[in-house]
Amino acid sequence: KTKEALDLVKKISKRIPKSFYSNPHLLTSLLDALMKCGDLAHAEALFYSSKEKVLSSFGAMMKGYVDNNLPEKAIDLFNEVENPDDVHTLLLFNSCAQLKTKEALDLVKKISKQIPKSFYSNPHLLTSLLDALMKCGDVAHAEALFYSSKEKVLSSFGAMMKGYVDNNLPEKAIDLFNEVENPDDVHMLLLFNSCAQLKTKEALDLVKKISKRIPKSFYSNPHLLTSLLDALMKCGDVAHAEALFYSSKEK
Repeated sequence: KTKEALDLVKKISKRIPKSFYSNPHLLTSLLDALMKCGDLAHAEALFYSSKEKVLSSFGAMMKGYVDNNLPEKAIDLFNEVENPDDVHTLLLFNSCAQLKTKEALDLVKKISKQIPKSFYSNPHLLTSLLDALMKCGDVAHAEALFYSSKEKVLSSFGAMMKGYVDNNLPEKAIDLFNEVENPDDVHMLLLFNSCAQLKTKEALDLVKKISKRIPKSFYSNPHLLTSLLDALMKCGDVAHAEALFYSSKEK
């Protein structure tokens, strides 16, 4: 994602024989590289001048728009896709999650009703949908969908927990944490964020209890220690936070 990388992409793309574009993945890869390197104008010009648009090239453009914080453009492009697949739908939900508007929520609900059930075999789709509903403030709809789903994966628990934290419902996040069989570093982080919101003795006790169980490998996530220190400080245990901070190698 450097300027040098972008310059190289442009240089090589000018030399490509037109026959190479009969490989539909080539255009997709080129669009992805341009978007990742931040050259949206070049990617758009190439995409719209291409006669060989395939589903994956629409996906590359949508992802590029989402990554570059241009959700409206991603939504407009979604509306041009004739038969969107699970990836386009997922990217649409991600776009709506960025917008956090009533219009975005209405679109999420509309599209979610049209999704073929087969799309849910992609476990990331449910996670993306839950995240969009939560970010747009529809906690009730997200809960109904989550608890009716048979395909719960760790990331969907994470989306719900984050949604509860963002919507100032820390108790619900903690209750859900207790349902996760093998919580990972992200669930732990969200638990600590929940306890930091509560600022109670019970929350502090929970932070201490869970922090003793954390596998050392989890600390490779630099945000975990920060979240733990924040929770200890918010709950008033300065001494514990200081001891942890000064003993930590992963500052």
